[in-house]
Amino acid sequence: MRKDRLKYRNCGKIISIVILLSFLKPCPMSAQQQTEQPPSLNENETRYYSDLEIELLIDEISEAALEAIEQAAGEAARAAVLAILEREAAALRESQYWRMEAEINLQAIQAAKQAGRKNTLLAVLIGVFGGLAVGVGGTILMRN
Repeated sequence: MRKDRLKYRNCGKIISIVILLSFLKPCPMSAQQQTEQPPSLNENETRYYSDLEIELLIDEISEAALEAIEQAAGEAARAAVLAILEREAAALRESQYWRMEAEINLQAIQAAKQAGRKNTLLAVLIGVFGGLAVGVGGTILMRN
């Protein structure tokens, strides 16, 4: 949001500079060459603009301002899309991280289950053989 405000301020500055420069230039701001030579003025003479010239100047300024506004709006939209894409990429990276963590945890759980089964089997075998040894040893001792 702060970046957008800065861009709008820059756009406003550019528009105001374009408007001020358009008043300083006596020639029209179009790509067409002038067909007639502008009259040369002395220091004492003042040129008066006709209503048509003023309207043309206003139209050119409005056109330049609209182009600048459209360009600024395009840049703002581009910046918004880039921000959305950056957030989406960060969310994807985070989801991949948690997915890998879950897979690692599942593998650890499976390894623990297998180790538990092995330990249970060993305990049963030790118990059975130990019981047999104690039973057989006890029987042998009692007969003697």
